Order: sequence, then structure tokens, then C-alpha cells
Amino acid sequence: MSNLEELTLYLSIKRTESTYIDGTHLYDEIIIHMPRLKKFIFSINTFVFNKHVRSDLPSNNDIHCSFIRRGYQQVGSYTHTPSTEKVNICHVYSFPYEFYHFLHLNCHFPGGMFDKVRCLIMSDADPFEHELFEIVSHSFPFLQTLIIINHQPQQRKQHSSPIVTFPHLISLDLRMANVDYVEQFLCDTKTCLPCLLKLTIRNKSLVIATNNFTNDAMRLNCARLQSLVIYGSYVRPENFHTYFPSCP
Repeated sequence: MSNLEELTLYLSIKRTESTYIDGTHLYDEIIIHMPRLKKFIFSINTFVFNKHVRSDLPSNNDIHCSFIRRGYQQVGSYTHTPSTEKVNICHVYSFPYEFYHFLHLNCHFPGGMFDKVRCLIMSDADPFEHELFEIVSHSFPFLQTLIIINHQPQQRKQHSSPIVTFPHLISLDLRMANVDYVEQFLCDTKTCLPCLLKLTIRNKSLVIATNNFTNDAMRLNCARLQSLVIYGSYVRPENFHTYFPSCP
């Protein structure tokens, strides 16, 4: 591909007994073979599993500097090792971010402006706190679909932070989320969801969070829903339509 002038990479890569993909790796393995390349857009997630080999992985600053040395000034990156997992994670991406999806956002997300993103997946083995959702809401102002994958309970449920607003969020998937995140998003004293139409959730989490559909703090966000996808055994309670008046 020596004549290629534009290159777009959107990758999620799993590696064992290895290291992160950084600017040096990309240049030595790919870019050096494209002398006419003028535009390089990328978003690369690297998951490194080092079970048998001890390896000192590069820091986030090392990753960032490896791109700068190769002439890429507008680059975002963050690294993370969840406390309960044996996996190391690194995400590097070019600015401005040009993709519709943003995958595997975790607790070490530094923020930024991602106004083209419409679908976000947040996943981690460490808990997501309210402050992170504040950062996310500002960083993804036009977000329409959000999927939360996190089974760890929040550690700081009591806080004085302002209400988080997702003004364009239409679809919310909490089926793989701890019940704390159901409370985080459906409680109107924590999160404002003026456009939410679809909720995907486990029945057990929904019943616990709504206190069997009697929790008034969640009525406002639930009242707007037009589609409710429930996983697990489920018997519709008598007060279902008073809690979800717009759902069929």
C-alpha cells in the first residue's frame, strides 16, 4: 500500500505476553511502508494479558510521547489496570475523534470533546463514580446510546455533585450493570434524561432500584420510556402503567 494517502484504523486488539500498541509500533510496522500517507485517523484499544511473563508496561505518558516523537501532536491516550482483573488496557486515538462509536471507556478516561460520538460503551472491573459520569456527559454532548458494563457497586454514593444531564440520550442498556448504576441513571436527583425512550435492564435490578415500582425519585425518568426490554423472569405488577405510562 505504498501509494495510500489516507488511512483509518478502528481496532480492538487482544495480546498475550506482550505490550501496548504505541506510536513507535504503528510507525515501524505500518506507517513506514506508506511514504505518501497524508491523513491518519485511528482509535485502537489494546488488551494485554501477561500471566506468565513479568513485563513493565509503558505509562500513559510514555504512550503519548511515542506518538509525539513520530510527529502526531493531536493524540489522546489512557492506560488502566483494573484492580480485580489480570488485564492491562490502553486506548489511543487521534484528535479530532472521527468515529461514531467509542468503546471500552473505563475509570481512567481523561475527558475531552467527542462531539461525533453517538454510541458509547463503558466497561470496567472497578466502579464508576458519579464524577466520572459528569466527565462523560460533557465529553459526549450528542450521545444517543449508552451501554454500561460494570458489576462493581459504587463506593461514593453520597456526594454533593450536580445533576448529570444527557440531553440527547435515547437508549440506555443496564442489563450488565450493578443495581447502583440503575439508581444512578433513573433517579432524577442524580441524572436528567429528557429524551430517554428505551431502557434495557434485568428484572431483579429494576425491582430493587424502584423499590417494587414505588420509588418516586425514579418516576420522572421512567415515565418517558416507550420501550422497556427486561431480562429475567418477570410478572408485570398492577402498578406498571402508573410507573411506565408510555410503555405498551
